[in-house]
Amino acid sequence: MKIIVCGAGSVGKSIVSYLTKGSNDVIVIDDNQRRLDELAQEFDVLPIVGKPSHPDVLERAGAKDCDIILAVTESDEVNMIICQLAYSLFNIGKKIAGVKSETFMDPLWGMLYNDNHLPIDLLISPDIDIAEHILKILQYPGSSGILPVWNKKYCILTLNINEHNPFVEMPLNQIAKQFEGGVGFINIIRNNVSFLPSMYDTIQSGDEINLLVKYNNIYNVISAFGLEKNTNERLVIFGGGAVAQYICSHIENDDVITSARLIEEDIDQARELARQFNRVVVINGEMMSDVILFEADITKADAAIAVTDNDKDNLLASMIASKDGVGTTISLINTPSYNNLMFNIADNTIVDRSAIAISHLLKEIRRSSIANAYSISRGQGEIWEIAVDDNNSCVAKKNGELGLPKTCRIIAVLRGDELLYPDLNFKLNTGDQLLVYVDSTQVKQAEDIFC
Repeated sequence: MKIIVCGAGSVGKSIVSYLTKGSNDVIVIDDNQRRLDELAQEFDVLPIVGKPSHPDVLERAGAKDCDIILAVTESDEVNMIICQLAYSLFNIGKKIAGVKSETFMDPLWGMLYNDNHLPIDLLISPDIDIAEHILKILQYPGSSGILPVWNKKYCILTLNINEHNPFVEMPLNQIAKQFEGGVGFINIIRNNVSFLPSMYDTIQSGDEINLLVKYNNIYNVISAFGLEKNTNERLVIFGGGAVAQYICSHIENDDVITSARLIEEDIDQARELARQFNRVVVINGEMMSDVILFEADITKADAAIAVTDNDKDNLLASMIASKDGVGTTISLINTPSYNNLMFNIADNTIVDRSAIAISHLLKEIRRSSIANAYSISRGQGEIWEIAVDDNNSCVAKKNGELGLPKTCRIIAVLRGDELLYPDLNFKLNTGDQLLVYVDSTQVKQAEDIFC
């Protein structure tokens, strides 16, 4: 598949980092040579220098035979112009635009996005998605991630296991018995490597695990794993960018949050934020300064959220907050290479920009029989929702006859209202709703089986 990515900023880079894992030809357009050089050194892409909103630049990038164009520059309006050019001049099949302003995402204006007006097939807003992901973590203290599936009947719950966890060294089949109706173990990340466990495997201190649980049972599962924490009522936010602003807009109407302080080093940005929000105290100063942290009352905070554009600053801020006794620390990671540091910072929760940014795109770049697709485990795997119908090649076959790679697995089947965990002899029926884990290196093989 030939994909053009317009914009080599943080959003573009996070998307490129994922797209280059598959068998895609990725072309990146940006007018910043330094950004392109850095991207080309890290990933297998074709860099094109120029303004992506100029027709001649798009032509030079090969837009005439492009399958998908992703417009993710730092300007919402430029991204929309790119999609218009892609439609009018180059007849590109799928046109995706990134936006930062919530206004463009308002359903009130949804009728604008069609071939007769603005020919955009999909609007994405990674900053809003990241903020909503963080808000879910804050809502469920002790969790490291909440991913709703099957129309929020269930969710994938991410937990970080520490040495005090009551289930350490216990086989998974024994753990499952502790829960009414059981839980589904999806995968385990150990030493930054994801694997699909057997029910006789044990969990270890330092593991990150993904579980399939009922949405209304999240609190009970967190409690059973000994990970419950105090309600996140007092927040300290590091950085005043788009992610922080969306979180703050939510805080304005959230009665659970009793105190919120935001630290921003840029004086102009701090003044603008102070004018924008009533319930958030904005502090201008160096984030790591003892004086500024004292002013932010860091030692009394329930949660610290570091969402600057600098990964090192985010990790360091979380480390300092943890040392000061903050129970929940969250770090935004813009560059995937920093993921391997996550185990060195106590129980810090890593939020991977690339995994969240790509999740809304997966359905567009995967085959149409996949109802929904999500990136999990910091890009090491995907979760697919698949509805089995008469046209699906896997219908009436046993699970063991599908030929799935060892690194892929049908995690669960929703048959009507009944949740089933299939063994190798389980036969798939028309109407089954499948939840499938697919290793990011085995996407093509899995598509051939299910599509």
